[in-house]
Amino acid sequence: MVVIALIAVFFWFSGFYADILWYDQLGALSVLLTQWGAGAVMFLIGLVAMAVPVIINLQIAYRARPVYAKLNDQLDRYQQVIEPLRRVAMFGVPILIGLVAGLVASGAWPTVIQWMHATPFGVADPRFGFDISFYVFHLPFWRGVIAFASAVTMVSLLLTAATTYLYGGIRVTGRDVVISKSARMHVAILAGLYLLLQAVSIWFDRYALLTSYNERWTGAMYTDTMARIPGLAVLAGACAIVAVLFFIAAVIGRWRLPLAGLALVLVVGLVVGVGYPWAVQQFQVGPSEQALEQPYIEDNIEATRSAYGIDDVEVVPYDAQTSVSPGQLREDAETTSNIRIVDPALVQPTFAQLHQERTYYQFNSPLDVDRYDIDGQVHDTVSGIRDINVAGLDGGAQSWVNTTLVYTHGYGLVAAYGNQRMPDGTPLLMEGNMPTMGELPDYRPQVYFGENSPEYSIVGQPEGSSPIEFDHVSGEDGQSQTYTTFDEEGGPSIGNFFNRLIYSIKFQSEQILLSEYVTEESQILYDRDPALRVAKVAPYLNIDTDPYASVVDGRLMWIIDGYTTTDAYPYSTQQSMQQLIADTPAAPLPGQASAINYIRNSVKATVDAYSGEVTLYAWDEEDPILQTWSKVFPTTIQPMTEMSGDLLSHVRYPTDMFKVQRATLATYHVTDPVAFYNRQNAWELPQDPTAGATDGRIQSPYYLTTQMPDQDSAYALYSTYIPRVNQGGQTRNVLTGYLSANANAGSTDGTVAEDYGRLTLLQVTNDNIPGPGQVQNSFNSDPVVANQLNLLERGGQTEVLRGNLLTLPVGGGFLFVQPVYVQSTGQTSYPLLRRVLVAFGERVAFEDTLDQALDTLFGGDSGADAGDEEVAPDDGEGGGTEPDPALSAADRLNEALDEAAQALEDRTNAYASNDLVAAAEADSRLQAALAEADAANAELQAELGNPVEDPGAGDTADATDDEAGDTGADPEATP
Repeated sequence: MVVIALIAVFFWFSGFYADILWYDQLGALSVLLTQWGAGAVMFLIGLVAMAVPVIINLQIAYRARPVYAKLNDQLDRYQQVIEPLRRVAMFGVPILIGLVAGLVASGAWPTVIQWMHATPFGVADPRFGFDISFYVFHLPFWRGVIAFASAVTMVSLLLTAATTYLYGGIRVTGRDVVISKSARMHVAILAGLYLLLQAVSIWFDRYALLTSYNERWTGAMYTDTMARIPGLAVLAGACAIVAVLFFIAAVIGRWRLPLAGLALVLVVGLVVGVGYPWAVQQFQVGPSEQALEQPYIEDNIEATRSAYGIDDVEVVPYDAQTSVSPGQLREDAETTSNIRIVDPALVQPTFAQLHQERTYYQFNSPLDVDRYDIDGQVHDTVSGIRDINVAGLDGGAQSWVNTTLVYTHGYGLVAAYGNQRMPDGTPLLMEGNMPTMGELPDYRPQVYFGENSPEYSIVGQPEGSSPIEFDHVSGEDGQSQTYTTFDEEGGPSIGNFFNRLIYSIKFQSEQILLSEYVTEESQILYDRDPALRVAKVAPYLNIDTDPYASVVDGRLMWIIDGYTTTDAYPYSTQQSMQQLIADTPAAPLPGQASAINYIRNSVKATVDAYSGEVTLYAWDEEDPILQTWSKVFPTTIQPMTEMSGDLLSHVRYPTDMFKVQRATLATYHVTDPVAFYNRQNAWELPQDPTAGATDGRIQSPYYLTTQMPDQDSAYALYSTYIPRVNQGGQTRNVLTGYLSANANAGSTDGTVAEDYGRLTLLQVTNDNIPGPGQVQNSFNSDPVVANQLNLLERGGQTEVLRGNLLTLPVGGGFLFVQPVYVQSTGQTSYPLLRRVLVAFGERVAFEDTLDQALDTLFGGDSGADAGDEEVAPDDGEGGGTEPDPALSAADRLNEALDEAAQALEDRTNAYASNDLVAAAEADSRLQAALAEADAANAELQAELGNPVEDPGAGDTADATDDEAGDTGADPEATP
């Protein structure tokens, strides 16, 4: 048994020691020790505070027992059974209860430690005039202390009464209860203490009403202020008076008054705690609720807007136009040239098929959106880490050596221009390949710390030994692949036998202990998810669910946003953070806050994808919660000024923060309490128009470099609003609001953007602007669009995927842009960007490129070059060439006929091979060539003096559409 106990203790110890090694290697051992120290101190306080009073009370009750009390036979038998164990029971039972109390108290260390280091908010609540810090830091602590003291008193009272009864201090004789003097005094004093604690607890409950939620608003409303708060004060006074009566009874020995007082407390509690508030609500507030609740609703609006950081939102009335005219977009040329047509939620399979290289790599979905400065011009990008995926190894390669020692890391960042594409519909790469090459500065491409890294890997080899870690598939000196060795500090050392034993136990793997590949230089990497690493180093933060990787200062860095939150901000409305960010596919991390009514993006964190180093930067240095935790962990957070210019240029406004704010603004954009009460202008977020009707997924916000009215062009985050309807009603899907948050934090020279985080809300004054749902319906029901989509889906061998529907405030109205992808329904399929849908007002255009679509929509002169895929050279697969005006009509006719013949041959071959995507592309080139041939023929006949009859609107279509599948038509017969 001793051996078994020692083994069990060692297993228990191994977990603690592994944590010490992990935190120590990361330079955050103080964080772990502070948590352990605070938890241990609170455990001891809870143990002692519970066990010692109970032991003292039991000893007093036993020592004051009546010596010659006459007991019944049953109590005699109980005493005979208990007496041999009395000493053990009188100490053991309180200690067992104390252990439970200690465990409960240890979990409250964050509350206690925040109370010890509380920082004022500098804002007073509207009812009692206390600083907000009282509700956030002090009130939870004191209510916890009172609750714990009440539990100690109640346990002491119950065990004292039981001991006194067992030893004859309390006897029941017939209908009478006989209590000895010592028992009376003891029980009465404990009862009085308990009631006194309840009086204090009820008094503090008055303050808690300012943070309570009543299903409509958060905070003390009219009934609370006029009935419940005074009623709780009366009830607290009644409890205090009855407590005094118990103290008197302990001296004089009369129980009638305190027992009558208890009955009176119950009556008072029912009257002032239930009856009176109900009467006030029913007969006073109900008939005049709007007028009576107005000042409290105003407090709720003000507190909510301040707590969620939306009090400075700039509201701009926007009379959106619906008519179009040539040159209308000329002033928004920069915006239209930066419209992102690559959808990060759809192209992950394309990245995987074209750039994953091997099955043991993978890209996360959705991909990340970022921006890079290339030759002085900022480009929006869609990018993804090529992470390792050991599950993708061949079954025969699934050995411990391969999954732990060889395939240890991912490789490189693949980045594509957000507004450009290749002629075949694939994204135009800015960075990729193996080894990495492209437009980005040189960086270390190995990804040892990623969102899908293996549970653990062992890296590091002695100097001079051959590398065994697979790096990438492009070798040097005629080799087919390259190997590498991790050469930085990234994980705890397992170079000695003891550490290897510890981690063999932790990961239940004897290979760690026995493998000859584990040497003195070996390190073990685990807990590698970047968000998890930040959460462990900063346990007080809520972590954004969308980490993204950027090339920063020659390193591949994960950038992660951290939030400080609370649900104790007076009068601020409480919401579920998990519901507000529900359209995010990632699951919340353990400890993620649920109910909140205050949020700040207080920390920006980075995790080095190679070394795993975690760095925290204080982004909102004025946040009182961050200031409080900075006192607790003073060495873990760096000032924002330590951020490099390169890092600053990639920091952006966080997605989850924006989601919380946009959801709150759907209601709290209304600041007039009367209009707010009547819900006259309440909004809601539109559902994703590309999702199914029953999906219910909210449309995600999107990053774009664009320009809001009367503002400079900026990288920002955007979302739309539509009217809210009551349950059972039908939503009218028209635009009512358009929200943007300036997401650009700074530039590469280290200058912090003054307007970062600026919220701008366009309130649409024209109530006929279609919302995303209406626009998607227009796209789907347009006959021209429907016919062309049917062509792309011909034969059921291909599938059309609609990309994210973007809304942009340009041209004095709203421009809607949606990329359209096509993918094969075969086994190997991935989306290719084929067409672009645009809408403005009631007009719709559907063209091969965004530039063409805008020209079609705005009468051939949009005034702006969208610049999507035009920069990519045409390789013969992406549409016909522009005619050369220097050629004669005859030459142009012959050239067009040659192109038509080639396109017809390509289409025939594509149909023969069941490649309907290529067939659709060839058909598009065929139509363009025949149209050019018609134009050249008409010009040639005019030169020859031969009139040409109009073939009719349907002739060319009939000749080119080839609905009957006649691939043997002669294109030369058409002119």
